[in-house]
Amino acid sequence: MAYFGGLLALIGVLTLVFEDGDVVGLPAVVVGVGLLVLGLVVGALGIVRRRQVRRRKIARGEPVPVGNVVDRAKALPRLIRAARRGTYGELPQRRMFLWVLALVYLVSPIDILPDLLPVIGVADDAGVAVWLLTSVSTATGLYLRHERDRLPGREPGSGGASR
Repeated sequence: MAYFGGLLALIGVLTLVFEDGDVVGLPAVVVGVGLLVLGLVVGALGIVRRRQVRRRKIARGEPVPVGNVVDRAKALPRLIRAARRGTYGELPQRRMFLWVLALVYLVSPIDILPDLLPVIGVADDAGVAVWLLTSVSTATGLYLRHERDRLPGREPGSGGASR
């Protein structure tokens, strides 16, 4: 939700900067400011929600993802190798299949909603991209937690990084 809010805000700013005509019968300034405000609100709500979910998981003793964006990006190839070899069973094969489908959908010229439709045309692509990034980020964060818990001399769940 936080990523989607950021994406909406970015679309709003781009609309303000580059659009000189009407968008869906409304002045570009109104659409741009509306998307910017909506994006900021959705992003803020997403951040608050993410913190609440994290606190609940920690209170229940569930594993939470660790690592920053760079650590998670570096862990993705290791995660895929481990999942394909069967040494990491926490990532279902169907999830990797959905990741591939999402990538194909994003790259393919065929869309459920054509990109020619203003704002709405990119919404389906944005939704798929946000889901893909969130899913991959969470899975790699949990894999990093798994790797750190397996290090010698460490208690499971002791983590390392706070994110």
